[in-house]
Parts: sequence; structure tokens; C-alpha cells
Amino acid sequence: MIEGPYFVLTVLGALGTGLVAGVFCGFSTFVMRGLSSLPPAQGVAAMRAINVAAVTPAFMLLFVGSAVLCAVIAVVTFVRWPDEGAVELLLGSALYLFGSFGVTMFANVPRNDALLEHAPGTAEAAAHWPAYVREWTAWNHVRTVASTAAALSYLLALT
Repeated sequence: MIEGPYFVLTVLGALGTGLVAGVFCGFSTFVMRGLSSLPPAQGVAAMRAINVAAVTPAFMLLFVGSAVLCAVIAVVTFVRWPDEGAVELLLGSALYLFGSFGVTMFANVPRNDALLEHAPGTAEAAAHWPAYVREWTAWNHVRTVASTAAALSYLLALT
């Protein structure tokens, strides 16, 4: 059984990755659908505003803090290699670091940056919008599943 400070790290890891999974799930299940139902000029403007508003200390602490915590859990697991839960801890860390944080950096953020290049209401923005929604949402599904699986892995390590 995981105990002491290692238990606390694992519980915090499960909470952080689970909260991030919830944010991503909201986008995958209704936010992007709602934005895509708007005329392209409004959808582009709204998504650009969301992307700017998302970079708040609270969300960045949760998102980046969870990545740091997952890295710490992975390092501590390699150093300590507990009798129980090691595989689940390493799997949870890898899922979040690569499937959530990594996908964000290499798939979603570049798409957000490209969207910023298109002013709402232009023909270019209207042409770019359907592909953006489709691709961004597909990668967001990956982030949702990876973050959820990371939280589940951490919870399984505690059992």
C-alpha cells in the first residue's frame, strides 16, 4: 500500500489529472460543438477569446502543475520503486505527460496559434474554421482520454 508523502503525491496527481480531464471533456462534448454551430466569424472570434482567457494563473497552475507533479511521481517511482502500484504510477505519469501535456504543446497550441493569424470575418478565417474545429477537437479527445486514464491509473495505484 502506498503511504506517507508518496500517498499524498499520488492523490494530488489523481486530482490534478482528473480536473484537467474534466476541462478537456467539456470542450470535447459541448463547447466545440457549440462553437462550430456559430457562423465562422463568431466561432473564430469566440475561440480566439477562449484561447486568450484560458491562460490564467489558476488554469496554468492546474495544467502545468499537474505535469510537474506527474514528472515528480515518475522520478520518485523510479528511485523508490514501491512494491505495489509502480506500473500504474508510471503509466499514469506517461499518459498525462505525453497524451495530455505533450499533445497540447504539439497539436492544440499550434492550431490555436494558426487561428490567431486569421482575423474573424475574413474569407481565410471562414475557410480555415471547419478544419480547425475538426482537428483541434480530435486532438482534444486524445487529451481527454489520456488525462482520464492518467487519473484512473493513479487511483488504481492507491488500491
